Amino acid sequence: MPKMKTHRGAKKRFKVTGSGKVTRRQIHKNHFKRRKPADRQRRLAGEVEVTGGDRQQVLRQLGKR
Repeated sequence: MPKMKTHRGAKKRFKVTGSGKVTRRQIHKNHFKRRKPADRQRRLAGEVEVTGGDRQQVLRQLGKR
């Protein structure tokens, strides 16, 4: 049986931490930066955890399950 390949788009967008959490970038961060207040852009910085059924789907795409 061949191994399951990693989904290359998912590999670029998600990261699995050492404890097994899946992190992602926040949305609304790429376009139209001039019309967003600076405090909102700072709040959107950083990464957040993927939860729920999306987490299982991402792990399957990354070949972790």
